[in-house]
Parts: sequence; structure tokens; C-alpha cells
Amino acid sequence: MELNGGILSTVLEGVKRLAKPGVSTQELDRFAEDAIRQAGAVPAFKGYRGYQATLCTSINDEVVHGIPSKKRVLADGDILSVDIGLKKDGLFSDMAVTIPIGTVSDEILAFLRVSAESLEKAIEKAWPGNRLGDISHAVQSHVEGHGFSVVRDYVGHGIGYGLHEEPVVANFGKAGTGPRLQAGMVLAIEPMVNMGGYEVRSLKDGWTVVTVDGSLSAHFEHSVAVTESGPRVLTHHHPGPGKKGEAATA
Repeated sequence: MELNGGILSTVLEGVKRLAKPGVSTQELDRFAEDAIRQAGAVPAFKGYRGYQATLCTSINDEVVHGIPSKKRVLADGDILSVDIGLKKDGLFSDMAVTIPIGTVSDEILAFLRVSAESLEKAIEKAWPGNRLGDISHAVQSHVEGHGFSVVRDYVGHGIGYGLHEEPVVANFGKAGTGPRLQAGMVLAIEPMVNMGGYEVRSLKDGWTVVTVDGSLSAHFEHSVAVTESGPRVLTHHHPGPGKKGEAATA
């Protein structure tokens, strides 16, 4: 899974380099599919429950599951959440990052930084003997402590031979509750964070999820193994927004 995660991280780095004003989300999707297949893997999302793309590309108030399209052209000041997964040798890998497009405000960069930090805080709790609620609480406390909100309707998950496995990894909860973490577990930890309220709704396309109040949303994700020596990020790079106008690091 770590080898697969390395492939996925490399593909996402390529997507980030291409994600500039004037580029369509369909162009990003085509690049990602070609790169994944050239690596001897297959896109994990394409064909999943009828989904027809390699990437989920969610812009601004879109939380998750935005569908790539030639009509969706990135503009200066947008933020783009890219969710990407692959399958190789029977094993899945899954990750996400939110990218500032062109120049965005310091306020938005701070929002992205807090969102990315919440994933780091959650990963730090992925030790054997801790409880699932420790991960959930780490996200919620960090996000809400900075005045933002965590999405309740969508959650992280286990991952391995299936794209979505048990357990459910919520981004909100009470520390010290839930199942105990055990060495060998692999979790897709993925905070979805809104600048405004946590309420979301689905669009008529049946996939795209947006914030009810129209506020911006960010999404960061890593596939993380619980090991005796601590959490091991299988999708390699730690998240965090770049400098002003630069893409966030996956």
C-alpha cells in the first residue's frame, strides 16, 4: 500500500502543477487517469457506483464529489479540492488535497492551513491502544478552535482490499471513545472543513456536495497505517498549504 501511495502522491503532484487559472477540471482528470494507468494501476473512483471520472474536483463551496468537466475552468482566487484514488495489485490508496488557484487571500490561506493541520493532528493519534474517537476529536477540536466547522454527513474510512472499509472515521467526536486502534489497521483520514456552518446538501447531479450557506470548503486526506512504532503515512507527503499563490502540499 505504501508503494501504491507513492504512485498516487506523484500523480497528485502532477495535478497540482497543472492546476492554474484557465485550466479545466476535465484536463486535470485526463492527466490523472493517464498517469495512473501508465503506472500499472487503475483509477479507484472511475466506475465506482456509476461515477465516470478519475478525480473528484470540488471548487470553492463544493465539499466533495465534484465532477470534472470541460466547462469548469479554474479562475484566479478559487480553491480546488482534489480527491484521488487508485487500485494496484488488489490494494487501494486514497488521498486528497485542497489547492489555492493563483492568488488567494491571507484569510483563505489561513483556513487551508488550519484544515491541513487538523489532518496532521488526527494522524498523530493513530497509535495502537488509542481509540477511534481520539482521531475524530483531534480534527474537531482543532477546526472549531479556529472558528471553522467540520462536515458531519461525510466521513473517513478504513481502506485496504476495499476502497471503503470499516471502521467509519468521523471528523467529530469525543476523545477516549470508540474502538481501540490496533497495529495493522489502515485508515483513510479525511477532514472536510467549512469556513461557515457544517450543513451540506447534494446537487441534482447526484454527486456534488456543497455547503448550505455557500461558504468555502476544504478537504485533506491521507491513507495512514497504524503500526507499533506509530502512525505511518502511506501516501507519503504531509499536507499543508504552500506560500501565497502556491499549491498546498499533499
